[in-house]
Amino acid sequence: MIKVARASQTPLLIILSMNKEKGENLDRMEKIVALCKRRGFIFPGFEIYGGLANSWDFGPLGVELKNNIKNLWWERFVRQRDDVIGLDSAIITNSKVWEASGHLKEFSDPLVECKKCHERFRIEDIKDQGGCLECGSELTVAKMFNLMFKTNLGPTEGDTVYLRPETAQGMFVDFKNILDSAGRRPLPFGIAQIGKAFRNEITPGNFIFRTREFEMMEIEYFVREKDWENSFEGWRVEMRDWMEEIGIDAKKIHETEVPESERAHYSKKTIDFEYDFPFGKKELYGLAYRGDFDLKNHEKASGKNLKYRDPDTGEEILPYVVEPTWGVERTVLALLDSSYYEEKDRTVLKLKPCLAPYKAAVFPLLANKPKLVELARKVYEDLQKEIFAVWDDRGNIGKRYYSQDEIGTPFCVTVDFDSLEKKDATVRDRDTAKQERVKIKDLSVFLKEKLQN
Repeated sequence: MIKVARASQTPLLIILSMNKEKGENLDRMEKIVALCKRRGFIFPGFEIYGGLANSWDFGPLGVELKNNIKNLWWERFVRQRDDVIGLDSAIITNSKVWEASGHLKEFSDPLVECKKCHERFRIEDIKDQGGCLECGSELTVAKMFNLMFKTNLGPTEGDTVYLRPETAQGMFVDFKNILDSAGRRPLPFGIAQIGKAFRNEITPGNFIFRTREFEMMEIEYFVREKDWENSFEGWRVEMRDWMEEIGIDAKKIHETEVPESERAHYSKKTIDFEYDFPFGKKELYGLAYRGDFDLKNHEKASGKNLKYRDPDTGEEILPYVVEPTWGVERTVLALLDSSYYEEKDRTVLKLKPCLAPYKAAVFPLLANKPKLVELARKVYEDLQKEIFAVWDDRGNIGKRYYSQDEIGTPFCVTVDFDSLEKKDATVRDRDTAKQERVKIKDLSVFLKEKLQN
């Protein structure tokens, strides 16, 4: 319903425009979600059993996109840097870790419950609503709700353990082992990790934006106290460059400094990189300055010396930490939104070639002509040795082109009757729809050069 504004309020034309834009954005979101299921990017979890609230599975194309993101991130931030090394720590975690880190006490959200329908909501999600988002009824007074998943270790109810709500603590508790095994690295240096985390969110939603099971790409970057501001700024720029590299729409990115009252308990400064998702401006990535909070508390709680010894001077210090964090699912969602285009009668995902699930698709012009199929299969099998290609002989050639456009395949290679004589094929560009003839023997080199652009 559209309310008519009074003279002192926002003008009616602006309200109408805002409602129209909101409707268009939600319609766009519905189209992206439908494409994801139809084309095998993302499925509702456990759908044949009625689903599970806000659970999603990454299908054949989704897992390729997700892996491409993670591989590109690892290549850029670990393998191409001398100052960052990797780790893969355990998910099930000793409760003493979370006691020392403050998560047992502090890792909570204020929770309210509807007195009528008993739906529960985070305070953040009901701002200015005045009542239940489902039925409009009165809400209870807010109570703190710890977000960690708790379970018991062993066949009987033995020790209480937790699924990690973040990957960071594994890097802190392994800090001494990494120093001892990887050598005394000069400060600054970082530890990187990609892995699952789990949060018992009160109100998950907006497709894969907020889920209870999610994946993070994270770095703990250890610095001297006097150098943290330079490192913080350096990582801010790195995160900006990463978003540009993978093709997230820069016009939709905003930097917001989080006020002290809203920062995590360990943070002395946090910047959120927010993105204009179809459902609103929300956090995409975060950059935090954690000080020496974590190493200091783990050293105290464990009784182990976690200090860093300078390899040149022998000085022992507890390093301070700058933490850049990237959410994998949120990266996928921002990329889908940034690359989704509707052009006349076709839908196109203009993903960067390095991220596209398939790099090329190979077709015979007609699937019922054995000679065309035979040559096209030979082209496909040869290309598969060099790049990740897909075979497609369903329907007519136009439908195949549009199908590959919709899943983001950068190039389509068609073998036709001229190919039998001239030993060449048609290569069609996804973004421009332009076609050119390329010798079959040169296809691999031609495509690899194009894919690097």
